[in-house]
Amino acid sequence: MTTIGEALITLLEAHGVDIVFGIPGVHTVELYRGLARSKIRHVTPRHEQGAGFMADGYARASGKPGIAFVITGPGLTNTITAMGQARADSVPILVISGVNATPTLGKGLGHLHELPDQRGMMEKVALFSHRVTEAGELPGVLARAFALFSSSRPGPVHIEIPTDVMSLPANGIVPLLRNSAPPEPDVAAIAEAARLCASARRPLILAGGGAKAAEAPLQRLAERLGAPVVQTANARGLLYRHPLGVPASPSLKAVRALMADADLVIAAGTEFGPTDYDGYGDGGFVLPANLIRIDIGADQLARRPARISIQADCGAALEALHAELGTGEAQSGDGAARAAATRQAAFAEIGPAMQAQLRAVETIRDALPGAIIVGDSTQPVYAANLYYDHDRPGGWFNAATGFGALGYGPPAAIGAVLARPEAPVVCLTGDGGFQFTLPELGAALDAAAPVIFAVWNNRGYREIETSMLDVGVEPVGVSPAPPDFCKLAEAYGIAAERISGAGGLADALGRARATGRPYVIEISVE
Repeated sequence: MTTIGEALITLLEAHGVDIVFGIPGVHTVELYRGLARSKIRHVTPRHEQGAGFMADGYARASGKPGIAFVITGPGLTNTITAMGQARADSVPILVISGVNATPTLGKGLGHLHELPDQRGMMEKVALFSHRVTEAGELPGVLARAFALFSSSRPGPVHIEIPTDVMSLPANGIVPLLRNSAPPEPDVAAIAEAARLCASARRPLILAGGGAKAAEAPLQRLAERLGAPVVQTANARGLLYRHPLGVPASPSLKAVRALMADADLVIAAGTEFGPTDYDGYGDGGFVLPANLIRIDIGADQLARRPARISIQADCGAALEALHAELGTGEAQSGDGAARAAATRQAAFAEIGPAMQAQLRAVETIRDALPGAIIVGDSTQPVYAANLYYDHDRPGGWFNAATGFGALGYGPPAAIGAVLARPEAPVVCLTGDGGFQFTLPELGAALDAAAPVIFAVWNNRGYREIETSMLDVGVEPVGVSPAPPDFCKLAEAYGIAAERISGAGGLADALGRARATGRPYVIEISVE
């Protein structure tokens, strides 16, 4: 007999799943029955939040959904923070959990791991939450999840299976594989957008995370229009060192001036979220009047008014718009000059302190070309989110914007390196954030995940302390004592070293990369 738990594993394999991140428990033993006989690799984090963040990092680095297996109740609630981050950043993760036996649900009898309404809770965070009650539901609900991931704005999905259902027979269950794609760009909307583009003299493109897989069509359209391309934090790596590239935050005055001067703005895959467009909370962001929006999600397009809204994959829409315009000379002859002036002004605007922190990030990029840098909420990451040019699309991501979960970096970096083992992966975290998920060092060791953990140790929550001082609040609670990170790493059997400042960082990165194993570099800063 094939059980529902075994059928689930077979169906996940059919959908291309090759790795799951999870911690087994008594409520999910049956889900693991078929795992050892499958081709799916299981990675065990030290906390379920880590499972969710690993799935997130894996999804961002691979372009495939990340999968987490967690237990009923506390295992699932531990995962909610990671699901919130995935929701904010449109990352496809599938969280599969147990739930108490069907006859006990909602009765408050005090069963192990019981919640009043587990699925009702998850429906507030997930794009959808589904309870499987019989074997025949499995193919359809998995098909629905994977179709959503590939055809619309992705995010977290939750599926729960009651403990009494997991062991039911599921003979003859076959996968339901749908070839789901986003809607094609509307022909009339593309034609109208091309007409606006043809008459623009100071066009501008805003690229968000939804455009990170569309570098080639984005570059072709930008060059055809002579349009500078501003990149939000999740779009960094597009148009690296290109004359039209502006790797700077729209929260900066210099970038806002560029936007205000444009007579046409094309926004591709960006939600205009305040952490990108009004990071200082000064209310200075103004939605462009002559705006063309491209987004895969109809709900996202409905949230901000635009002259023309095009629901489609960014790459397809940009390609269609370029084709409609046809070949020819760049319409705006001063696009590169506008981009260069904005880059110069934006870099000057972030000031000497952030420029120094930015140099540490640039050292990582230059020492390890093609690296994936996974950031946590720490000073160099804040600085680079304001201004930084990365050398590969999708190679710079962090949790310091959007949902803003501390502790994201270490587990997400593990997920990323397991997705892209050929690439150097650096987790850039602070001493405060690292302590949120520090035990995941053990998971990195178990999984032979050669993450380089670069720990910016300024002995506290310095960014929060500065925010308190700026508004006249005496700093309280911002100086948690850091441990000796090198000794902790060595306790796990992981090599580590401490450097003073970022001056020796390039050499340390070289030594770390040469080991081919997890490695900790503690950067001691005043």
